[in-house]
Amino acid sequence: MTYKETIDYLFNVTPVFEHMGASAYKEGLENTLILDEHYGHPHKQYKTIHIAGTNGKGSCSHTIASVLQEAGYKVGLYTSPHLIDFRERIRINGQCISEQYVIDFVKDFRKWNKDNISSDTTLPPKKEQVLYPSFFELTTAMAFKYFADEKIDIAVIEVGLGGRLDCTNIITPILSVITNISFDHTGFLGNTLAQIAKEKAGIIKQGIPVVIGEYNEETRPVFENVAKDKHAKIVFAQDQEILGKDIPFELNGSYQILNKQTILTSISSLPLEIGDSAIRKGLAHVCENTSLMGRWQVIQKEPKVICDTGHNVGGWRHLSRQIAMQPCKTLRIVFGMVNDKDINTVMSLLPKHAIYYWTQANNHRAVPAEVVARIAAGHKLKGNTYTSVADAFDAALSDSDNEDFIFVGGSSYIVADFLSHEL
Repeated sequence: MTYKETIDYLFNVTPVFEHMGASAYKEGLENTLILDEHYGHPHKQYKTIHIAGTNGKGSCSHTIASVLQEAGYKVGLYTSPHLIDFRERIRINGQCISEQYVIDFVKDFRKWNKDNISSDTTLPPKKEQVLYPSFFELTTAMAFKYFADEKIDIAVIEVGLGGRLDCTNIITPILSVITNISFDHTGFLGNTLAQIAKEKAGIIKQGIPVVIGEYNEETRPVFENVAKDKHAKIVFAQDQEILGKDIPFELNGSYQILNKQTILTSISSLPLEIGDSAIRKGLAHVCENTSLMGRWQVIQKEPKVICDTGHNVGGWRHLSRQIAMQPCKTLRIVFGMVNDKDINTVMSLLPKHAIYYWTQANNHRAVPAEVVARIAAGHKLKGNTYTSVADAFDAALSDSDNEDFIFVGGSSYIVADFLSHEL
């Protein structure tokens, strides 16, 4: 198999949530536990930090990994989704997993799985052994094994969706982190903040400390009750004295102020030796150390072009304010969303005075640009439609002069298509 054939297999044979949505979601850990046993429980060979939350878990995961790298640890980082290349999901000290490892892992999995099918066609398949894992189940097994094979010291593991039933939840970390709770994936996690918090609190383990970034009156009791039941020490970052006021943070989005407090509280809660210099360098060089993209990322300065992967109501409460504050002659926004988000509420948060370039990502879950434009009209937002992100951005850039500001976002997949076009 070539690398392209391997990636085609992962995306076209295994169910992929990013492409298919709800039909690709597999509730439960049965497949994950079988894979984990087959590969020798690799996650037990190194320390782990587990990070969940509605928003900010990617920024927190990358930044904590950056700090640990600066402290001299060999650090695995497992995040999702990727923006340009599948291999972005699995990194060690900022370097992507090799193409050859991905090829070999998938080839070996397919051989093992095929060998489990009975050769006697008169007998039914051995269903307890033959696996039909989802994309994320197989990718998680790959990441955990790769980290073990490369003998890392510690891995920062980002939850894929929710927490309690997420396939990353087989690990026993040295610290659990839950960044915040807002409405997202309500079809899977619940229709109230308390229900969503309960699902995410599922990563809290017996006797393992947990840091909660942000809370409200609905979610705090949920976290406190689960932590009490698990005899887990709980720290609420937003209750702590503001940390690191003088420490520069490379990630510039306004929402990163809250993430920074969660990150520094988490680092101070780790049973590891991490000096002040490592913290300062780690926060100052997140993108260089981990290759993070898409968080208030500046693409060019004249006209100023920024993209951000914020994609739900919680994220847009911050993004809309920051976008509106940008000094510019004309504000231009390239925008699209996917179909499992609360598009109407997000639309209500968008700046009314901007010129919009409605578009759609190259993704099966993308809301068609015409539908986005029709919904936007109900919110008195004006713009034209484009069938690709590249066309939408090129039009925005062509319309701009050097004093304008162009924002690209609405979905991780919009940003992915944009970066693939620009980088």
